[in-house]
Amino acid sequence: MECDESQRDVNAFPTPEFTLVTPGDMRYEALCHAYNYRFVAKPDYIMLARSPRDVETAVRAAVVAGKRITVRSGGHCGEDFVAAPDVDVIVDMSPMSKVSFDPERGAFVIEAGATVGKIIRELFQNWGVTIPCGFCMGVGAGGHISGGGYGPLSRLLGLSVDYLHAVEVVVVAGDGTVSTVLATREENDPNRDLWWAHTGGGGGNFGVVTRYFMRFPDAAGSAPGELLPHPPNALHIAEVSWPWDELTEADFVRLVGNFIGWQLANSAPDSPDVDIYALLNCLHRSAGDIAMHAHVPEDAPNAHARMAAFLAALGDGVGAAPSVRRRSLPWLAATRYLAAPETGPFAVTLRCKVKSADLRGAHTEEQRATAYRHLTGDDYQTMYSALEYIAYGGRANTVPSSATAAPRGALLKSFYMVVWHDVADDDRHLRWIRELYRDVHATTGGVPVPDETHTGAYINYADVDLADPRWNTSGVPWHTLYYGDNYPRLQEVKAKWDPRDVFHHALSVTRAP
Repeated sequence: MECDESQRDVNAFPTPEFTLVTPGDMRYEALCHAYNYRFVAKPDYIMLARSPRDVETAVRAAVVAGKRITVRSGGHCGEDFVAAPDVDVIVDMSPMSKVSFDPERGAFVIEAGATVGKIIRELFQNWGVTIPCGFCMGVGAGGHISGGGYGPLSRLLGLSVDYLHAVEVVVVAGDGTVSTVLATREENDPNRDLWWAHTGGGGGNFGVVTRYFMRFPDAAGSAPGELLPHPPNALHIAEVSWPWDELTEADFVRLVGNFIGWQLANSAPDSPDVDIYALLNCLHRSAGDIAMHAHVPEDAPNAHARMAAFLAALGDGVGAAPSVRRRSLPWLAATRYLAAPETGPFAVTLRCKVKSADLRGAHTEEQRATAYRHLTGDDYQTMYSALEYIAYGGRANTVPSSATAAPRGALLKSFYMVVWHDVADDDRHLRWIRELYRDVHATTGGVPVPDETHTGAYINYADVDLADPRWNTSGVPWHTLYYGDNYPRLQEVKAKWDPRDVFHHALSVTRAP
């Protein structure tokens, strides 16, 4: 990389075309809300950015005026990292949503406001390629990729950041100078540490991401269709449900144990079943059923027979007979079919709380029985409350933990979520999920302390309770749970690239002492 590219001249960008939305504008109230209605900001204004120059303009104005600035791409943050009470300026990146190919760099360009759904669709329709990412289609690239990025293809392909070639970031120097920096994975790039920090360090820490550049780390040639992996042509999908009224506690403990055990035994990168992905959704009893969806590439060897064997292994020793539906769909249709809902009564105006724990060993029978008691309590009901176990491992663990900011080593993810709509119900739903999580991890201070069972938690499922001594009594700090041994290096990057702490939130990286 030539020196003149590391500090890009703002005049090289298009004339500012941003939109400012202020109180009194009919759009203001709508744009103060995002995905999680628990948090509503009341900023002085919201800037809808359309170029890196727009972002520079917003950041520079905020720094000069001493205003607190936050950034939103898809708006799916589970905590108030964007919509905090003291926020003065929100930079909304949603207008910057292009997915394109840069022939000069030989890399795909994903703007920070592009949603996962758009990324999957445009990469496939235009070039027949993909990146491993989630199936929550409204999540924005800005936070998803910077937090590591995983999804149903991660066992086969790794993490989103394993394909991150470069990142373009608007940063603020110690003297207040605002500039746009390009940081690449190249060993001789003086900005490489900033690239590394965006391979799992999470959003809102170092600057404003405007664009990601994606390609294979060892990419050769210039044909776009060969610079990122190809998705499966089609997926063979199994949808399974077990009725709660037929499940005993012993059945539940056995079913979850079977799922965890199978995943741990088949998550090595060279496992013949590493291409089978599954998500076991242990919904509260009031929902009626426990559900699971699984899929395998349709054209993989013995795909249907291996899926049948997996389903049989899940049911071993479980008294309740499941309902099973199996079908095959082309790749793009399958991604839409399996996507989390983004519209309708469930998804709009929701209030939610999420938690996570990454596993490399099995939850004990006692932990599974604890989950059963919380999931079957007659004194609690809601529209959606669940503990999910999600297949992981495989190629995601072929990269050393120090090579990216995202720690490695987990073979299975667990995800806790509760959703409701009425503000009057906040306390009881928050109490339910907090007590479930605390009790499942009771032997390690209420949190998944890295040990023989857990590797920690996932920063994109942000949870401020991990920094709260009322809910984390382990003595292990929140940043160890999220970043492990990588946190000191992240602190060094923070001190270098955001020395004024312009970008911060409740779980942001702090500067090294």
